[in-house]
Amino acid sequence: MQLRNIGVFPMGEKNEAYAKYFKGQSYLNMLSTEQVVIGNVTFEPGCRNNWHIHHAKFGGGQILLVTAGRGYYQEWGKPARKLVAGDVVNIPAGVKHWHGAAKDSLFAHLAVEVPAEDGHTEWLEPVSDENYGSLA
Repeated sequence: MQLRNIGVFPMGEKNEAYAKYFKGQSYLNMLSTEQVVIGNVTFEPGCRNNWHIHHAKFGGGQILLVTAGRGYYQEWGKPARKLVAGDVVNIPAGVKHWHGAAKDSLFAHLAVEVPAEDGHTEWLEPVSDENYGSLA
């Protein structure tokens, strides 16, 4: 698949550092690693990350700013939410969730790490093919 930038920011290189936490191919371009960490994450069609939780003693969580394509965000025990360019998702610390591309669309978002005391991400099980396959 020949990819091109689909948003305002360059999509970066293959996301090899986190590949084991994704089903499918993603790309990462770190836009900021100082003060507030911001990464431009691009997902090929059908790519999604595993369920995960952003933990923090204080503060923390993540904000997704959707810049291109179509995708999904889902919290554990809730229906998936469709995402398109311009959508904003506020993810509090401690919430189990996943996000990724629709089956037939590239998807890009800025992942903004909310500053945290003792913040870390706990990566969990993959999103099941059955769960993902049921999304319209």
